[in-house]
Parts: sequence; structure tokens; C-alpha cells
Amino acid sequence: MRKKTVIIGGVAGGATTAARLRRKDESMEIVLLERGEYISYANCGLPYHVGDVIKNRESLLLQTPEAMKKKFNIDVRVQNEAVKINPEDQTVTIKDLKKGIEYEESYDYLVIATGSSPVVPPIPGIDGPDIYTLWTVPDTDRIKKVIEIKKPKTAAVIGGGFIGLEMAENLNRAGLQVSIVEMQDQVMAPLDFEMAQLLHENIEMNGVSLLLGDGVASFEHKDGKTLITLNSGKELQTDMVLLSIGVRPNSELAGEAGLKLNGRGGILVDEMLRTSEENIYAVGDVIEVENYVLKEPAMIPLAGPANKQGRICADNIAGGQKKYKGTLGTSVAQVFDLTAGAAGVNEKTLIRKGKVRGKDYETVLINQKSHAGYYPGAVPVTLKLLFDLDGNILGAQAVGQEGVDKRIDVLAGAMRSGNTIYNLEELELAYAPPYSSAKDPVNMLGFTAENVLEKMVSFMSCRELDDRIETEGWEKDLTILDVTEEMERMVFYIPGSVHIPLGQLRQRMSELPKDRLIVTYCAVGVRSYNAARILEQNGFSDVKVLEGGTSFYQSMHYKDSQSSACREEEQLKVAEAEPKEVRLVDCCGLQCPGPIMKVHETLESMEDGETVKVAATDMGFPRDIESWCQRTGNTLVKKERDGKQNVVFIKKGKEGQELCAAAADVISGQGKTMVVFSGDMDKALASFIIANGAAAMGRPVTMFFTFWGLNILRKPEKQHVKKSAVEKMFGAMMPRGSRKLKLSKMNMGGMGTKMMKRVMREKNVETLENLMKQAMENGVKLVACTMSMDVMGIRKEEIIDGVEFAGVASYLGDAENSDVNLFI
Repeated sequence: MRKKTVIIGGVAGGATTAARLRRKDESMEIVLLERGEYISYANCGLPYHVGDVIKNRESLLLQTPEAMKKKFNIDVRVQNEAVKINPEDQTVTIKDLKKGIEYEESYDYLVIATGSSPVVPPIPGIDGPDIYTLWTVPDTDRIKKVIEIKKPKTAAVIGGGFIGLEMAENLNRAGLQVSIVEMQDQVMAPLDFEMAQLLHENIEMNGVSLLLGDGVASFEHKDGKTLITLNSGKELQTDMVLLSIGVRPNSELAGEAGLKLNGRGGILVDEMLRTSEENIYAVGDVIEVENYVLKEPAMIPLAGPANKQGRICADNIAGGQKKYKGTLGTSVAQVFDLTAGAAGVNEKTLIRKGKVRGKDYETVLINQKSHAGYYPGAVPVTLKLLFDLDGNILGAQAVGQEGVDKRIDVLAGAMRSGNTIYNLEELELAYAPPYSSAKDPVNMLGFTAENVLEKMVSFMSCRELDDRIETEGWEKDLTILDVTEEMERMVFYIPGSVHIPLGQLRQRMSELPKDRLIVTYCAVGVRSYNAARILEQNGFSDVKVLEGGTSFYQSMHYKDSQSSACREEEQLKVAEAEPKEVRLVDCCGLQCPGPIMKVHETLESMEDGETVKVAATDMGFPRDIESWCQRTGNTLVKKERDGKQNVVFIKKGKEGQELCAAAADVISGQGKTMVVFSGDMDKALASFIIANGAAAMGRPVTMFFTFWGLNILRKPEKQHVKKSAVEKMFGAMMPRGSRKLKLSKMNMGGMGTKMMKRVMREKNVETLENLMKQAMENGVKLVACTMSMDVMGIRKEEIIDGVEFAGVASYLGDAENSDVNLFI
């Protein structure tokens, strides 16, 4: 006898069940009930239609009733609502919403795929006008119409989950000034706080106001606007409100029919997706699932699992014995310029369950590039991995501009396959410079995790370091060691840190105490790890590495900027300024310190009080330029994002610092001196990059060239000067000028040098000749040692123009007035 399956609900779970069931059983009578107008649509794409990213509304409609009937011979009934399930009679009471009549439909098998709905809590005024939710196609149509007709200027998004963030971005893209209100201390709950902080920074960089740790107390419609009062007493007035507080399972039908539910209303199902009634199945957001990692009950409403459940459910109705093995919770979202992804459990959950880091689990947090660093367009990706002490992977998170999705997918696949951190080391992943690195970030997670378990490295989190240095007298028990280069320290350093560049550490480690904890740091964590290994193998028993480096540390403290808190008046001045008052500088594509140097050169030709607008693609540029402004006495007026670009407004002069008391602590200019002894191209490049960076900070810089370093200053053309035979021989053997210099390592008969120059061109790194020219234009003093010139047989006529000639005494005089002296 022909069997009948009735499916309540379409979209992901219901429509998938229907299509799969038809493929498994051509004879099955299948009825699909949907109370709305659409049976299958891309609900995850709805926010992007609001922002006009998806321009064609029809693109959101994946299946129509007519297509389902034609392709699959399925009886699809839209605007037919199931109002009651009668398990004893095996019937469903249905209301035809168009005709207003009720009727009964019998079934042999019933599938409940009723999904979930937005949470609308009982907050005073929440049912007022101009307050919306986004869950269906009609919701999208309504919001689009409001934007087109009413033309609101401001919007408040209540809730910082997936839909809330996507709507904030798309409302911002539609031209509205957006605020996000989130009761928790972070957005994007699957991430841990420190990873979410990367999103917070970028959200605010894009001009969206972020109100965290503050819930809504009431809504009030007043004078055509909605007044939002927060629990803190703060008030927010807006033209429209979008509620994205969370979702609840649509399980009322199941509960009224006597099916077992959990405390949150989720329908209880077994591994076969059967409910407490044997011939009734349930799939999608409405069911309770097993957390794949914790092996505990959970509610995880995601489209991917719903589709997979629909397939398994159909197979079992058709006579199969397939089991659903739990939900990992793999998710990804675009949040303005960044992508955030996660799989498995986060550290918050482990802590909430009483787990202790170092005893029950470990974590690693690393900064990597999206693809090979030498290939143009590489951007940072920050990854976090959680694992137990046996190496079993518990969870993973990633945030970055590119490459996040594929890393999370690989990690999710590894977790579902039972792989450990040791397997991550062995994964052979596709590699070519535009796509990845020879050691993919996933491999690096495995390498780093193994180092942690084998006690080769110990990390300290940013929060742990902050807690330490907030304690009075922390310097007695802790030394913070900065192993970056001088130019990097000029831009940022952790207060109270000791500075020993990595290259000098072996010679200067005697300056460090062995009886206290040492925490090393650099820009991203690689050099600081190397420093920790050096120290630990030289008798330093308590050494930790600051996870993520200073780039991550600065993101954790992006709100602590000394100069950003009191700029509203200045921002208004810039916003109202005529175009002729703002000079434009394009630094897109330039590598550090290129943007800083270009800004410095531009301001040199401007008058006090004039403003420059600078665009750069370097993600770290806004932080660096803020530090630069503080140290050079200029005013950072405003920072914002424009597509992939960071845009800043800088006013020449100290007016901004005088407005902010916090900005009064500007480091006074002090000289920098360096002895350039080497004639190798890479060391010459480093010398002039450091010199230009210091000059851009407003510091007087002296470069003293001696012995082989003199070759950098030689003119490329042969000069007709009188020399002895020995001097002529010396001159012929040495490189004549900067273009003839070779790499100190991997020169490979000149091939390495050519490769280096090509990579520099591709990465928009200035040539040595341009760096030298910039240095002289910026007032860097180039001094040729006369004693060395005599020894090397080099005449003044052979040295490029603009170089001074002096002895050691002159150099030492400049060194006396310097706080940094380098030997290169």
C-alpha cells in the first residue's frame, strides 16, 4: 500500500527531507506544508538583500511550489498552517490561510521542521512602530520598503549575533548611521572575548557605534523616532530598530501533541531523528542535538546541520538506519572587513564547566598570513586552537580578512575525523604563493600546540599580562622583554618593558635577571618565541611568550588610545571642511614604514592647522599613525574604514594634544645614531629603513659609514682620481655603489639578490636608492669616516653628493645626544 509522509515546514530541513525522500522512494506520497508564502529560500542571504549586495530578490528563492511539483512530484501547500498534531489518529489539522478553512490530513510518517523564530522579549514598547525583526522574505521586503520610502538616517541593532552583525553591516552599507546594542561584553558568542575584540575594533573603525554590556530597558516612540533606554540609564534615539536578540524553537505544535521537549523547548529526538512518537521525526532548529565535542545536549540552530538532518531523516523513513552523530557548530560570518569563523567549543564554555587551563586543556593563539607573505595581498589571520592534554582538538576560532573559512573548514574536518593536534602537523594541504604558505596556518597551529604540550614554550595571554602589571610593584617579579627593532618600538611598546632586539639578545642577556618571570614579545610572536628559546637554554627557567604579539595586544587595547576620546569637535571641523582645506595622500599598497614616511613628507610642506586625509591598505596603519602623531606633536583627528582602505585625517600641529590631557605625555625628540659597518644589501636596507622611521618620528639621525659600509655611498660611475696600485686594486674588488651590493646570505651568485629586488618591487618596498634619497630629504645626516676612507683608498670625489666627511670624534658628539646607538 502507498505510504504518505507529511512534512510541516519548508526552508532548509523540510525541503531537503522532501527532495531526498522522493529520490529514495518514487512511490511515497509526500505533502509539504508551509504557513508562509515561500517553501525554500536563502534565509542566510536576507541581510545582503537589504544592503543591496544581492540585488535580485528572486535570487533568494531557491524553490517554488510549481518547481517542486514538476521536479519531485511533491504536493506543496503554501499558506497552509498545521494547527494541531493528532498522534493517536495519525492526522494533522491544517488551516488554509487563504480560504480560512480547516481540514484533516492523514500520515504514515510525520516530519516536524518548523524551525525557529526571533526572540521578542517582554520589554516595554517593543511592539512599537519602526521596530523590526528579520527572519523571512516578507520581513526583508518590509525593511527594504522602509529604507526606500521613509529614508531613515539612523538605525539601532539590538543583539550582536550573526544576523545582528550582518544587518549592522548592510544597514551601514545602505547609508544609515548604525549602533549595535549587546547585553554581553562581546559580539559573536561562538568566539572568545579576545577574538571578538578584533571584530569590535573593526566594527568601530567602520563608523558603527558599539554599546556592549548594556541591555535594553525600554522602547518609546517619540516625535517620529524611537527612544531606547538602556539598563545603564544611557539613552539612544534612532529612526528604526532591528531586533536580533536570539531565536527560540517553534515547538508549540509538538508540545501540545505530547512530544517530549527539553527545558528550552527543543524537541527531543534519538540518533535516528525520531521523536518520542515512533512515526514522527523532527529536524532543524526545532530539535535538541548532541554537542559533538562535549557529548552533551545542546541547541545549535544552523542551516548546515538542518540540511544534513533532513537527508538522514528521509533515508530512515525510506527504511534506512542512519544515525545523526551530533553538531560541531561550525560557523562563519562576514563582519565588515573581517571574516570570523569557529568550530567546536570555546574557552568560555570550558571555564563555565569548571575546566582549568594547563590542567584540563591548553590553548594556542597565533598570527599568520592568509598566503605566502612575499606574494602581494597577504593579510593577517589570527587563529586560536583549544585542545586537551592528550592533543585532542576541542575547538578552533579564526578572524581575518581572507583565508578564515578554509582554515576553519579544515579544522572542522579534522575534528569530525577524530584527528589530534599531531595530525594537524602532518596535513598535506594545497600550496601555491597566491593561496597559502608551505607551512599552512593549520600546520602552524599543530606545531605550536605540540610545542606547548612538550613544554618548549609557555604563553601568557594579554589579559594575564594586564592583570600582572596592574599589581603594584610588579617590576620586582616580572620583566617584560621587547625584542623588536628600534623603529618598531618608536611606534609602540608596552610601558615598563626592557628593550633588547632579538639580534642582540645573546650578547646582552646578562642584563636580564634570572630570578623572575620574563615575558617576551614582538610584533606577532615569532621572534619572541625564538627569544624565549634562547633564554631557556641559557639558564632562564621562567620564560613566557606574549600570545599574538603587539599587533594583537594593541587590538585588545584599541579603546585605550590616548588621543581618540576627545576628538568630536575636531571631527566635526574636518567633516565640515571645504575640500580645498583637506590635502589627499594615497598610501594604498605601501608597506611599513612607507605610509608613515609619506605622511611625514606631506606634513613637512604644510602649514600648522592644515589637514591631510590619508588612505592606506595596511591594517596596522591606524594604530601606527596614532602613535606617530602623539610622538611628533601632530593631531590625529579621525579614523575610519572605506572598503578595504584605512582612512585617517591628520591636522598638522599640537592643537589636538592640547584638547586632550591624556595626550600631554608625548615623548620628546631624542637623537638616533648608527654605525654602518656592513656593505651587504640587506643590512644597508635595514639601516635606511630604521633611519627613515626615526626621521619620520622627528628625531635627529646620524649614520656613520665606516669600512665596508662606505661602498653604499660610492657613486655608480667610475671617477677619474689619482690612486696607488693597491688602492686601485681595492676599488676594483669592492662594489661601486648601492646597486652593486649583494645579500649577506643566500646570494647564490647574484640570483638571491635579484630575487630579493623583484620581491621588493612586488611588495611595493622602496629600493635602497630611494630610501637613501628619502633619508637625505628628511634631514638624516650621512657621515663618511675619513680614516676608513684613507684605509680603503676611497676619495671624496667617489662619494655621492650630500654626504659629510668627519672622524670618530664628530660621530661621538652626536652619539652623546642620542638615546639609541646601533652598530650594523
